[in-house]
This record gives sequence, structure tokens and C-alpha cells, in this order.
Amino acid sequence: MIAVRVLVFVVGVALCLVVIDSAVRTFVVPRGTVSTLTRAVFRTSRMFFGAIARPSRSYELRDRVMALYAPFTLLVLPGVWLVLLFAGFTGIFWAVLGESWSVSIRLSGSSLLTLGFDRPASLTGELIAFVEAALGLGTVALLISYLPAIYGNFSRREAMVTQLSVRAGTPPSAVELLERGARSGYLATLDGLFERWEAWFVELEETHQSMGSLAFFRSPNSGRSWITAAGALLDSAALRYAVLDIPFTPQAATCLRAGFLALRAIADVFDQPVDHDPAPDEPISITRDEFDEVCARLARAGAPLKGDRDEAWRTFAGWRVNYDQALLGLAALVMAPYAPWSSDRSLRIYRPRLVRRSPRSAGPPMA
Repeated sequence: MIAVRVLVFVVGVALCLVVIDSAVRTFVVPRGTVSTLTRAVFRTSRMFFGAIARPSRSYELRDRVMALYAPFTLLVLPGVWLVLLFAGFTGIFWAVLGESWSVSIRLSGSSLLTLGFDRPASLTGELIAFVEAALGLGTVALLISYLPAIYGNFSRREAMVTQLSVRAGTPPSAVELLERGARSGYLATLDGLFERWEAWFVELEETHQSMGSLAFFRSPNSGRSWITAAGALLDSAALRYAVLDIPFTPQAATCLRAGFLALRAIADVFDQPVDHDPAPDEPISITRDEFDEVCARLARAGAPLKGDRDEAWRTFAGWRVNYDQALLGLAALVMAPYAPWSSDRSLRIYRPRLVRRSPRSAGPPMA
């Protein structure tokens, strides 16, 4: 009997440590590392929402369903923690105090929820009850403090996405942004736009690694998404260097680098396959015909184009290969709305896995 009580005590302590680890990694540690418990909760929830938002359903329905995914799961996660804490401390009370299971259940529930309708008779039991109450209150406090931070980051992200729609339309398109620039005469003054988006990509990398659920918070406008906006902006910067015959400035290049580094880092968090050192001549999802069609549209809009179309294609493909795989994978992951050159070719359907793939040197996977 003593061996059984010791085993139950160890299991109870282990459950509590799993909860503490999950809470700290999810809400406290400022990097893209997530516990197995958090991963399992998010992926189980994703399977539930994915079953409703099947690809055969209309996008409007899928968008409404997936808009609830991240907020719902964030609220479920503390509930899972509380249930595990309740189970863990029930076992601890039973093992330490020698009470019956029914008494241990009442003690654990009263302590966890700070109801106070039942309390241990010994000092040891009271100390255990204090620890359980502190952990229960702490998990709720962590969620309360986490939500303002995540919604603040969401608002800043979406403000830039909305601003881009003024120039690139909804859904965002790189060719539309450059066409409007050509017709309005501001092609040579895009450096300010690329500078702002460089800062946006830097913040995106930090927030979407440390707050992984933020990637699944959808834009208020169903036709917009942070990932399709990122793709349109990066394509605009790549086309600016490859196609437009305007003086060289470095802002688009630094924006491109900040962008593809951010998308790769976020893809790593979600265990999306990404090549971190692609060759410039590796295949991309954009075809030469699509590229030539964009060049023709820009020419009709009056944009100054470079004469060597083959060299322009090689330059564009050399930039695009750096973010092509990550862009399409993330667009599929978040079920992004239609947008040219990104979600329109994200045919691979994301299948959440409860078992982590073997680790890669690129970075840690995420729920």
C-alpha cells in the first residue's frame, strides 16, 4: 500500500510540474518554445475546428469557424491546466494525508478554486492546499495578463495590413501595388513603405514566435490576412529590384531579408518544412508565364522596365526562393483567404500532428 501511495504522489507531482512547465513556456518564456501539453491542446482543438472547416465548405464558413479557433483554444488551455492540477493534487492529498478518495477530491477542489468549504485537518495538508490555491490563481492570472499583450500585438499587426490594402487592394497583390505606384508617380518613393514593413517584419518574428497563437488570430476583414499581406509586400520588393528600371536603394533589400527571415522563423515554430539556405536557381511556385504577365501589366501602367527579361526573371526567382516555401506553408496553415502568388497555390492541407517530428537544427516546433 505504501508503494502505491508513493507512486500516486509521484504521478500527482508530475502532473503539477507538467502544468507549470506548460504555463511558463506558453505565457512567460519570450521565445518560440512550447510544451508538449500546450502543443497537444492546440492540435487537438485544430483537428476539431478543421473537421468543421473542411476544404469542401465555402470560404466564408471556414473563415467564421477558424476565427474562433485561437481565442477558444486560449480559453480552453487554462481549463486543461486546472483539471490536471485538480487531478494531481487529489492524488497528493490521498497519498500524503491517507484520506479516502472522496475526501481527497473535496479537499483538492476546495483548495484549487479557493472555495473554502473543506480544509485539511493537519498543517501538512494546509500547506499543500496553499500551494494548490496559489497555482490555481496563478494560471488564471497568467491568462488575464497575457490577453492584453496578445491583442495589443494583434492591433499593431492589423493596422499595417489595413494600410497595405489602400495601395495593394484586397486581397493584396504586388502587381496592383506597383501598378498604382506607376500611375500615381510614386514608384521611386517606395523606400518609406519598405522601411515601415521592415520594422513590421522584425516585430512579427518576435511576437509570432513568443505568442504562437497570434498567427491564428484572423483579420477583421475576411479578405485580409497577415500572411498574404507579407507575401504581397515581399513580392513587391522583389519585383522592384528585378523589373523596375529605377535607381537602386537598399531599403527594399533589407525589407526582403527581414521578411524572409521572419517567415522562416515562424515556419520553424509551427514545424513547417523550410530550406534555410536555398540555391538561387531552385524551383519556385511562380511560373515564368505569370512573371511575364506581371511585366506586361506594369508596362501598360507606364512603369519603367528593365530590358533584359531573362535576367529580370532570374533576379526575381533568386529573391522569391528565400520565402516561397515558408509563405505557402504558413498560408495553408492559417487557412488564409485567396490572394495571388500566395494562398492561391497553397494546396497542401495542414494536418496537425500530436507527435513531434524529429528535431531539426532550424529551430523548435510549435503547437
